[in-house]
Amino acid sequence: MTSPVRTELHEDVLVIISDNPPVNALSAAVRQGLQAGIREGAENDAVKAIVVRCDGRTFHAGADITEFGKPPQQPGLPELLDELEKVAKPTIAAIHGTALGGGLEVTLACNYRIAVPSAKLGVPEVKLGLLPGAGGTQRLPRIVGVEQALQMAVFGNPVSAGAAEKSGLVDKVVEGDLADAAIAFAREVASKDDHPVSSTRNDMLPNLAEADRILEEFKQKNGRKIRGFDAPAANMRCIRAAVELPYEEGVKIEREEFMKLMTGDQSKAQRHLFFAERQAAKIDDVPADTPLIDIQKVGIIGAGTMGGGIAMNFLSAGIPVTTVEMRQEALERGRGVVGKNYQGNVKGGRMTEAQAKGAMDLWTGTLDYADLADCDLVIEAVFENMDVKKEVFQKLDQHVKQGAILASNTSYLDIDEIAAATGRPEFVVGTHFFSPANIMKLLEVVRGEKTSKSVLATVMKLAKKIGKVAVVAGVCDGFIGNRMLKPRQVEANKLIMEGAKPWDIDRVFVEFGFPMGPFQMSDLAGLDIGWHRDENRVETLRDELCAKGRWGQKTGKGFYDYDENRRGSPSDEVEAMIAKWAEKEGKEQRHISDEEIRERCLYTMVNEGARILEEGMAQRASDIDVVWIYGYGWPRYTGGPMMWADLTGLDKIVAGLEKHAAEMPEWPMSSLLKEKAASGGTFN
Repeated sequence: MTSPVRTELHEDVLVIISDNPPVNALSAAVRQGLQAGIREGAENDAVKAIVVRCDGRTFHAGADITEFGKPPQQPGLPELLDELEKVAKPTIAAIHGTALGGGLEVTLACNYRIAVPSAKLGVPEVKLGLLPGAGGTQRLPRIVGVEQALQMAVFGNPVSAGAAEKSGLVDKVVEGDLADAAIAFAREVASKDDHPVSSTRNDMLPNLAEADRILEEFKQKNGRKIRGFDAPAANMRCIRAAVELPYEEGVKIEREEFMKLMTGDQSKAQRHLFFAERQAAKIDDVPADTPLIDIQKVGIIGAGTMGGGIAMNFLSAGIPVTTVEMRQEALERGRGVVGKNYQGNVKGGRMTEAQAKGAMDLWTGTLDYADLADCDLVIEAVFENMDVKKEVFQKLDQHVKQGAILASNTSYLDIDEIAAATGRPEFVVGTHFFSPANIMKLLEVVRGEKTSKSVLATVMKLAKKIGKVAVVAGVCDGFIGNRMLKPRQVEANKLIMEGAKPWDIDRVFVEFGFPMGPFQMSDLAGLDIGWHRDENRVETLRDELCAKGRWGQKTGKGFYDYDENRRGSPSDEVEAMIAKWAEKEGKEQRHISDEEIRERCLYTMVNEGARILEEGMAQRASDIDVVWIYGYGWPRYTGGPMMWADLTGLDKIVAGLEKHAAEMPEWPMSSLLKEKAASGGTFN
């Protein structure tokens, strides 16, 4: 079999070239080829310097993730890089595309690094619940210092070639042909007597006391972002070891930490998500060569918060948008909000003034449906009411050209019923954006009974273009995400009537890893959303909360009492109201454990997810995980509800549901869940 690595001798410079499409992953064959090239250069007296580079669209973009969990093949990357670093001739990494993870570690083992201006460099292993395991946590701080190493390793975000040059990670940014520039640079440094060796450098390392101060400040500043994750803390421990210990001792710590992470549940969960996100884009019965509809112009019905957010996705991607409203003042207000959002992006450095202006120039407002005639896709973002939506779709059917996609941003309603209001149900699809729509990454794409494969394929491809992670859902109440949210909310509301306090339930959710619990979420969203607004009609606890002006954070009181900084504290008034309603409903108050809260709120979600799979409303369990990670704040390090259930043990989930079956008659046990639990199976 031909090796994916070849060498070229350019007089006194040996160039080792990897060509392993698509991203030059460091597979066993690539490692073997690199080792052969390194030895060839080391043993040839005519060679004065060695260049390591890649063909194709990128430098090594990381390890071959498909090898994880399989028996290791030699050489391992740590051993290979130690051998590369020990070569008694200058070694130069020539970087284009992305040098990520193991790819960056290859460059760190070289004496020098050069890069084209468009290159990006990083160690994203933390996003898979891991750390750079081939000496990266020891070499990186020795080159760029502790603060920069922490930023890169703990958050995993790549840096530009320009930023890398400023930090010392890159020695030179080169314009023009990289291959020629690398050979010229190699000859330039070959005449030097000394060459920097990463593992023996100490000039960028502070003393241990200073390193501890930097680490403590970093933890204080970023504690909330990394709460619950194992890998960031392991990365920090390894970077501290680089300061405290010689390289040979530090890499032992790195190896121990790496193996703990690799065999732990969090990395399994995060690696699962890596593949799940990519798998979600594939639709089982839609061939890859399905013809797509060309989307050159988009129409949106509604300029409110949701309509404006949806518009921004397309405007930012360079796609013109025409927005329809009923009144001119609503259009102007909507345009003002979108403009303000773009100015916020400019202020935050996320885009330039010219980019913001360019996006706004693509926006047109109108009061006339006829102005949507030439749109290729129209999305309605109006009030969540079936009659209102059907009326909108009847108008779209009259005014929008044949062959255009008509989409509804509904979060619950029956897409088939909406489609039946048109004469072209095959062109109707659900596009459930999540609020704020210009920020949230999830897009639930709801496939109607008659939605055509071309429409589905087009929307999935377009989702990627506008920066969304799309998941296909079938037509059922709430689709995937909101359908699973319902049992959680119902059980949380029942539990407070049985004796649990709202703040105890929220605490259990936060300790599990959610950013907030169900009652904190209600207060943030506003308890008055969907309330009938009649203060004299008090039929539920929520009615009473709203009638007393307890609408949530916006009124300074909801389930919680809020101070001027919107910090919530338990409310005696709410506790008394709950006790009154519990007595009225004949609910006996009792102590409810954290375990019962988890079992009744989270296990019921898993059960509902299993029912969704049974009914074919989701293609695969991993799609459900993607929905909950990207749409609802489910903690990434558990892999999503279905992966979490797998790691917890489906037999344990079933036992917990059976224990509380009498209190939860609304949620019949999924036969799929029972079967898998009985056979020792898993969802993923």
